[in-house]
Amino acid sequence: MGDKKDAPRRSQAWFGRQDRDGFIYRSWMKNRGIPHDQFDGRPVIGICNTYSELTPCNSHFRTLAEQVKIGVWEAGGFPLEFPVMSLGETLLRPTAMLFRNLASMDVEESIRGNPIDGVVLLCGCDKTTPSLVMGAASCDLPAIVVSGGPMLNGKFCGRDIGSGTDVWRFSEDVKAGRMSMEQFLEAEGGMSRSAGSCMVMGTASTMASMVEALGLTLPYNAALPAVDARRYALAHASGRRVVDLVQQDVRISKILTREAFENAIRVNGAIGGSTNAVIHHLAIAGRAEIPVSLDDWDTLGRDVPTLVDLMPSGRFLMEDFHYAGGLPAVLRALGENGLLHRDALTVSGRTVWENCREAPTWNQDVIRPPARPLTAHGGIAVLRGNLAPDGAVLKPSAASPHLMRHRGRAVVFDNIEHYKARIADPGIDVDPTCVLVLRNCGPVGSPGMAEVGNLGLPPALLRQGVTDMVRISDARMSGTAYGTVVLHACPEAAVGGPLALVRDGDIIELDVEARRLRLDVSDEMLERRRSEWTPPGTLQSGGYLQLYLRHVMQADKGADLDFLRGCRGHAVPRESH
Repeated sequence: MGDKKDAPRRSQAWFGRQDRDGFIYRSWMKNRGIPHDQFDGRPVIGICNTYSELTPCNSHFRTLAEQVKIGVWEAGGFPLEFPVMSLGETLLRPTAMLFRNLASMDVEESIRGNPIDGVVLLCGCDKTTPSLVMGAASCDLPAIVVSGGPMLNGKFCGRDIGSGTDVWRFSEDVKAGRMSMEQFLEAEGGMSRSAGSCMVMGTASTMASMVEALGLTLPYNAALPAVDARRYALAHASGRRVVDLVQQDVRISKILTREAFENAIRVNGAIGGSTNAVIHHLAIAGRAEIPVSLDDWDTLGRDVPTLVDLMPSGRFLMEDFHYAGGLPAVLRALGENGLLHRDALTVSGRTVWENCREAPTWNQDVIRPPARPLTAHGGIAVLRGNLAPDGAVLKPSAASPHLMRHRGRAVVFDNIEHYKARIADPGIDVDPTCVLVLRNCGPVGSPGMAEVGNLGLPPALLRQGVTDMVRISDARMSGTAYGTVVLHACPEAAVGGPLALVRDGDIIELDVEARRLRLDVSDEMLERRRSEWTPPGTLQSGGYLQLYLRHVMQADKGADLDFLRGCRGHAVPRESH
């Protein structure tokens, strides 16, 4: 990478002027005690912070940002922190996914509209990572990601428990009478023992792994615990490194290549990553103008073994993953087996292979060797058929092997409220072979595509010892969830997709090996039902929701807003003075 220190800084369009406007730009900044020499052309580094007390995963970001600033100062840069909309998965209603695209707009316009030469993206909770990367990709300035890291392992009754994954398990145990409410509340107190995101391989940790695989972070970013001092050292080093990226004009587009996206798909398979990664990966690729399709997830990930034995697919947690070697150990295993583009550039200034070729694996129970994988064929299965002509996804590593090929009678729920009202009805006609179908929960129907696809099983069947059933929906599910769950069925029911035409008693065929999802109903009958179908009404109009409903694309396109795809660049906006 060439050194371009003499290239004019973007920030100098503000701070380098010797006129009235330059006076204004510098003078107001000086009210914080900034000395004049900070405006002499040194790189101005924006620190994009998603700190919020309403986003518990990101509650330690003030300290993280201070460490980034120290690194920027040391490298001769001028750090300026700014907030953007923070998306907390646990509290934000109706779903954080509804606002991912809005937050990406906030990021994009904050970067483009301000005197910033490079940016550090502080990401943590699920949707903050894709929204920040999407916004930065649309601007194409030098950028580096610092993730917040996972919580320490949860503890209950002398054993480790994982956020999300064990919540779903405990909840069903309470319904089945295997766990008391007192025990349930005791587990609640031991689940979240520190700052950070979910300590299972949920969406937050999956996306932290994905951005490391894409080359947007320094090594070991994905798994370092949030409260480990080395997380703060990594933030410090990232602050230093982003100044180099600006000086060498290494923009995010130089990192986000087709090869990088392929690496990320394979890494997702190797770590047993969340199905949500599919939607976010496709959306980021759309912003970066890299041709990536849903089918790429199937073809590139199909033969990747799942090596990381973590909940929800396996046994261990993110803290264990870091101690075992973290993502560099996984990258090395993929690189040694022809499953990695070794020459892909990273923000470290080195290739991905240079970063990981000597990475050790300290625990082969947590990070398994390719000869002894958790699942021989991991990745994400992309299913098609008359029930999902544009595709649906399933995570094989989290599914039950005996249900991967299945025929069953449909039990249909028109929305999540209908499901909640009907599932506990002792008169519901359901048995373990049935297929639970949830519809009108996609990007438009929910709206926002909530994480409700991992439907809880009927209490009566839970009491019989049933632990899994085939479930199909146009919704998403939490990355912490597990089971034989088909998600993201496209087109969704709310826009007239085939899921809208399913009726109780219809036979559904799932064949994961053949990648088939089929409704055993004639084309003529489906056409008759379609002629009788009316779209569901929306709950609200106006505001952002109206904009979203008019422009959101389907899940196979990343559920981005159509007018946000592509890179609009970082040209300095027109002056208003």
